[in-house]
Amino acid sequence: MKNVNRRKFLKIAGAGGAAATVAACGEQPAAPAIVEASPRLSWRLTSSFPKSLDTIYGTAEVFARTIREASDGRFTIQVLAAGEIVGPLQAADAVSDGTVEAAHTASYYYWGKDPTFALGTCVPFGLNSRMQNAWMYEGGGIDLMNEFYQRYNIFGLPGGNTGAQMGGWYRKEINTPEDWKGLKIRIGGFGGAIMSRLGAVPQQIAGGDIYPSLEKGTIDAAEWVGPYDDEKLGFYRVAPHYYYPGWWEGQAMLHFFINLQKWNELPKSYQAIVRSAAQTANTVMMARYDMLNPGALRRLVKAGAILKPFSESVLDACFKASNDAYAEISAANPQFKKTYEAMTAVRAEEYLWFQLSEHTSDTYMMIQQRKNAL
Repeated sequence: MKNVNRRKFLKIAGAGGAAATVAACGEQPAAPAIVEASPRLSWRLTSSFPKSLDTIYGTAEVFARTIREASDGRFTIQVLAAGEIVGPLQAADAVSDGTVEAAHTASYYYWGKDPTFALGTCVPFGLNSRMQNAWMYEGGGIDLMNEFYQRYNIFGLPGGNTGAQMGGWYRKEINTPEDWKGLKIRIGGFGGAIMSRLGAVPQQIAGGDIYPSLEKGTIDAAEWVGPYDDEKLGFYRVAPHYYYPGWWEGQAMLHFFINLQKWNELPKSYQAIVRSAAQTANTVMMARYDMLNPGALRRLVKAGAILKPFSESVLDACFKASNDAYAEISAANPQFKKTYEAMTAVRAEEYLWFQLSEHTSDTYMMIQQRKNAL
């Protein structure tokens, strides 16, 4: 043991002696390569969400904190709420033109520029959250979306998920497909385009503006996310009918958008940190919703929310309208077609598997829950 320690001492002393010799000659030892590759950076990130939505806005804070800690404070990101720099629906533009280095937003907010944007978040009757992760991380989804995002000077990484959403809050009942006609509904992303095919009048309104619009009667219905966030926004006070499922959002993946030039300029070590931080944020957001939604749902029902499922006839009409839209867009937009077909190939395989594994296991356990056996 003494010999080992002696050898270690001589090795260290030798290195120190060499450094001393260099210093004596008027030269300084080279700085460690890791320091040279780790510049001090300070970025700004604009969120598309208000601070009151701690699940979503808080996910960007998780991202920034993880990056700061992993870089020993050399790489910091200031998270700014919607409206502090740009409006909630201008986040992608702010990244694209370099106003900010990054954003935390929903890709489908920008589907009006190109429907392919919707696929980064969700499309009606698309994937669930597990499937979306599988497609993104193991099925080439991240690369496919970035092949598209680069047109807008953006690099994107998954940055959270709400899981399956609720179908929204309504002043009146929705019993048949005809009940959509003339209905003014706040709905984000591509789902609004499908709603319009059914006769509804979609409105894309940011989260903080939904309640006033419902209260004033500017809109007849609104969807947001699910019990926890919906409770915070107070929709149950003005539109009591709470429908499920949110067929247009079987999951909703958020993204961290990064200015493409800024991303390419990052050292590889920082790129690795950013990727890891985004994955951490992606996991944390879903876990938070899964923990918070059950209690919020109980409180909403106690406060007067009336839970109702969409009828099969309503869902069938929506499913047909969605597939008609995909066919039309695919015929005119090769990038959408390529990305959509990659996503639906994953969907077909995953539902083949889930109906044997997840569905049968979960169904049995849900029966036990209804028997109060859990």
